[in-house]
Amino acid sequence: MATKLEARDLSELAAHLRLVITRTARRLRQEAGTDLGPSQTAALATIERHGPLTPTELARMERIQRPTATRIVARLEEAGLVERVADPVDGRSFTVSANAEGRALMKKLRTRKNAYMARRLRGLDPDELATLDRAAAILEDLLEGERR
Repeated sequence: MATKLEARDLSELAAHLRLVITRTARRLRQEAGTDLGPSQTAALATIERHGPLTPTELARMERIQRPTATRIVARLEEAGLVERVADPVDGRSFTVSANAEGRALMKKLRTRKNAYMARRLRGLDPDELATLDRAAAILEDLLEGERR
């Protein structure tokens, strides 16, 4: 039976997880092969999934400041990946949505990243795959709990 990890062990586990997750995210960005930076890619993904969004809503979801969200939206608009529409509720603001080109880019990026991960997972045995599946669910639950 597993015992509870000591505080030092939890700290070491946290450091190890952080490093592995960071390296995995970096590798997936490399595999995606896009000129967009990580913040722009993340914002475009959020806009695609949850849009149309105001800059304030995007900032809240991405956990960034509103001026930063506005700058990112401007860059995405310059790249031809999103479109702005005046906010029908607040004429001083606007909403942003992914356009066809933005949606196509996100699909391409996800396909590349998923293919990379699938190639890496192919060599694992069923027990390792089951462990990773469980770990992914646990990490997802940890992150979802952060939003509450």
